[in-house]
Amino acid sequence: MTKRTNGRATAAEVSTKLAVERTRLAYERTMLSWVRTATALITFGFSVEQFSRFARGANAEKPDFIGPHEFGLAMIVIGLVALLLATLGHRSAIQALKLQSSEQYPAISLSRAGVLAALVSILGLLALLSMFLRQ
Repeated sequence: MTKRTNGRATAAEVSTKLAVERTRLAYERTMLSWVRTATALITFGFSVEQFSRFARGANAEKPDFIGPHEFGLAMIVIGLVALLLATLGHRSAIQALKLQSSEQYPAISLSRAGVLAALVSILGLLALLSMFLRQ
């Protein structure tokens, strides 16, 4: 390994910086896949409930155990819980990465996947609220 020459970083420093960036991007991709999964669960749950409301009309019987309304609610809640758990895991992984690389590379940017997760969770909460209000 060579030392800094003329104010330029050595090959080892550049390699380490790139490794930190690759790790951060891997965490972002993982979070985005969780956001995609949660979005699918939320939209599927909302769609099941809305389709069953449209299909059954006003003269529907109450199911014995679980009906489309309860199934839709469960899917939305599962999507929101998955998103919450993924966000907590993502946040702790990014914090650990910041702690390990804080001396050399303090500038780990804001997680765009975390912002997207917050927006999707707001959408999921609105879907959940609309299902409760229409019940």
